[in-house]
Amino acid sequence: MDISVIVNFHNMRREAPRTLFSLSRAYQQGVEKIQYEVVAIDNNSLEKIPEADVRSFGAEFRYAPHYSDSVSPVDAINYYASGSEAHIVVIIIDGARILSPGILALIYRCFQALKDPFVYTLGMHIGPELQNNSILKGYNQTVEDELLNSVAWIDDGYRLFDISSLAHSAHNGFFSQLNESNCFALTRSAWSSLGGLDRRFQTPGGGYVNLDFFNRAVGTTGLIPVMLLGEATFHQVHGGTATNVPWEQHPYPQFEAEYQLLVGKPYQRAKHHPFYFGASAISLQSQRLFFPSQPPPISADETADQMLVPLPQRKASRWAIKSVRKLYQFLKFKPTNHFD
Repeated sequence: MDISVIVNFHNMRREAPRTLFSLSRAYQQGVEKIQYEVVAIDNNSLEKIPEADVRSFGAEFRYAPHYSDSVSPVDAINYYASGSEAHIVVIIIDGARILSPGILALIYRCFQALKDPFVYTLGMHIGPELQNNSILKGYNQTVEDELLNSVAWIDDGYRLFDISSLAHSAHNGFFSQLNESNCFALTRSAWSSLGGLDRRFQTPGGGYVNLDFFNRAVGTTGLIPVMLLGEATFHQVHGGTATNVPWEQHPYPQFEAEYQLLVGKPYQRAKHHPFYFGASAISLQSQRLFFPSQPPPISADETADQMLVPLPQRKASRWAIKSVRKLYQFLKFKPTNHFD
């Protein structure tokens, strides 16, 4: 087995089918020769996802009901990830996120190119702005259903970029210095070495557990951080603990307090030196992802050559303009360049 995708659902009967479809062979591109499985955890849901619905997406899909007294997804994800026999483990802590079509193939290629990468993706919210804001202006599941139906994302998942907004953690687009990812991959041995998700995080949704794991992963000697370009996950509104509440009701004080108690210091993003791995086919109307303040022109049918290149963060905007116009030709920077 090449890849094991562990995706966690909690009360997501509406959102799960779209997420699962986005992991299917009917949607993911370039996965014909990749052996992978999708473990769909139905974690303490009041309204269960029918097992038949999960299996309907293909032989790769396995339904995994999980029962626990915990309001955190940590134990369930650790259990199924640790039981995987695949070389590569992909973790999706929030099952409300639809994937873009090239993620699995690019993850696989990263592990062919590098010995021990930690591959991660950009996060976006479906809708006109962050859902923490849009829900205050009438955005809801009905509006979102209509929005998704307005674009042919099932046939071309990259159309999701046209109707989505950057997540708070990714406000500078692909060249943000991310502090978390809701779809990341590493070898099973690296996952085991890191101890998986820290099971002590037991606040609703896991609190800062995803941020904690990201910090530990990018700070681990031997793991190579790789950010995928041209791909993302797209969050569906579902009443999430952190993503679908107004800012004044956000539980970050509780999350921060738990983090300080467990880690012994206030949370701080770990700076890291990512490589960037680009898609072999990109169709983006949302140029702000590359250069948010002044997007360069790019046609919807332009494509980009695959690349793997280190990029100094302070040169990201200038490089973004050049790379988009040159269709991602290789660029080399001197080793003396530093990030931030």
